Amino acid sequence: MTSNWIKIPLIVATFFSLAACSSSQEEDRYVARDVEVLYNLAQDLLERKRFTAAAITFDEVERQHPYSVWARRAQLMASYAHYMSNNYDDSILAAQRFLQLHPGNQGAPYAYYLIALCHYEQISDVGRDAEETIRARDALTEVIRRYPESEYAKDASIKLGLTNDHLAGKDMEVGRYYLQRHEYLAAALRFRQVVENYQTSSHVPEALHRLVEVNLALGIYEEAQMAAAVLGHNYGGTKWYRYSYALMTDKEIEPEYSNKSWLSKLWPFS
Repeated sequence: MTSNWIKIPLIVATFFSLAACSSSQEEDRYVARDVEVLYNLAQDLLERKRFTAAAITFDEVERQHPYSVWARRAQLMASYAHYMSNNYDDSILAAQRFLQLHPGNQGAPYAYYLIALCHYEQISDVGRDAEETIRARDALTEVIRRYPESEYAKDASIKLGLTNDHLAGKDMEVGRYYLQRHEYLAAALRFRQVVENYQTSSHVPEALHRLVEVNLALGIYEEAQMAAAVLGHNYGGTKWYRYSYALMTDKEIEPEYSNKSWLSKLWPFS
């Protein structure tokens, strides 16, 4: 055991010398190490939160011992180490490579989960492009679809709800922008998308109120009445219903349910 740990500084020194060399002769230098020594070193670096060094060392396990059982473990651990160092692109690549090589491995659920986490951690604020948020949604959905009974599916479901709320918030922001510019049809499309696609999000009450607002502005009173009726039925205690009711009162009309409205497919009143 002592001789193995004596080798550890030599391994680290070898990595740095290989990275620093410029000549082809230097780059071809190769020092084989025992697989267990390499893997234990990587684990030790991981435990000491030296995540970048750990990822490099796990990669070295696979490079030197590509056909060993340790190599499969090292691939997944390298992905985790990259994730912990916020190197999300490399983490995703490592996890995807693991899945390509070992699709039926027992570590596959965790590989899919790591990919989803990497996208989720990169979700930007609501005012920025939603492309990464969409990737996170799709990756989280994939975890739930493939492994619904796994320990990762529960956390993925929670994160998926937050991700959908984020996407709904983006649509609300764009819808408000159009509303301020009196571009009512464009605004209505955004608010309708929130109501149709993100029914469990926290933005639905406001979206329904905004639909009341834009439909009144467009003179489509029946749709405004229906949106107000749905809002009152499901979110009657919110400020958004009070705002909508005040708008309806100004027009001297009442909330009214209509089977002809597209909203009746989402909220069929009994």
